[in-house]
Amino acid sequence: MITTRNISDKYTWIDARDVNRDDITILSEDYAVSSELLADILDQDEQSRMEKEDDYLAIIMRIPRDEEDEENPLTRNAVPLGMVLYPDKVITICQADSVVLEDFSRSRFRQYPVDTKEGFVLSILGRSALVFIRILKYINRQKDLVEEQLHKSVMNYELIQLLEIQKSLVYLTTSLTSNEMLLEKMVKSPIFKLNNEDETDFLDDVITDNKQAIAMANIYSDILTGTMDAFASVIGNNMNVIMKRLTVINLALMFPTFITGFFGMNVAIPGMESPWAWLVLAFACLAVAAVGSYIISDRHNKSLIKANIGETRKKARRAGKRGRS
Repeated sequence: MITTRNISDKYTWIDARDVNRDDITILSEDYAVSSELLADILDQDEQSRMEKEDDYLAIIMRIPRDEEDEENPLTRNAVPLGMVLYPDKVITICQADSVVLEDFSRSRFRQYPVDTKEGFVLSILGRSALVFIRILKYINRQKDLVEEQLHKSVMNYELIQLLEIQKSLVYLTTSLTSNEMLLEKMVKSPIFKLNNEDETDFLDDVITDNKQAIAMANIYSDILTGTMDAFASVIGNNMNVIMKRLTVINLALMFPTFITGFFGMNVAIPGMESPWAWLVLAFACLAVAAVGSYIISDRHNKSLIKANIGETRKKARRAGKRGRS
């Protein structure tokens, strides 16, 4: 869809979003945008760059999509945005929609230098950096929620969610790093000239916000990597606890099984003629199962460990007193 918007008296903004084949034909024939540049802009993996053509200046940057994937809601990505600067108009080309373009289409650009084409480019980059920061904070909150679920989990679903979050951080970090290279080129390149000091100061602010977003993404990624390693061990420990409990139950049932098997042999046993012998056998099985469960339980093991530690400390104190005397 291609729409024409007026946000400044010095140029016209041609907004092309969710472009289809007809839009590509219009951009190529009516606005003289080269097919090679259109192919680069519509490439999902295209990185940020700036190049000068005979009739226009072409800039490709990465902007946040800010849309949830229905299949992977925790996966966030960025899309390339192409900006073609003519003397009297600016054409933005994007294969998807973005909250950044929507803000400018609804005149949400207060305190942004949109009076000139160069200022409009910086405004898009500045707004993108702020949206990136907002998405990173959202991802960090989702990570905390997944961690709360992971404390009681023995399944892999939460780890898969953390993996999706880590994938989003990689995508966003790559896009932010690509935009950082573009910003550095804008500072040094003679083909992109700023018009006043306000635009120069705003460019410095955009660079600062973009570096802040990169630092946040790196910090969240490092924390997430450590969290995934730690909780992988936690899940393994939870499984070990469950297996240990099952082992205790099996061992506890082994003792009454031994008794009942002994009484089931074709051997004369004292008291077997009594009609109440089964009650004695039942109580014996319960008693043996209870005693066996206690012996192999954690409480008994902990008490033995504490007793051994206490005895070791007493011996150490006695040895110390003897050495002093």
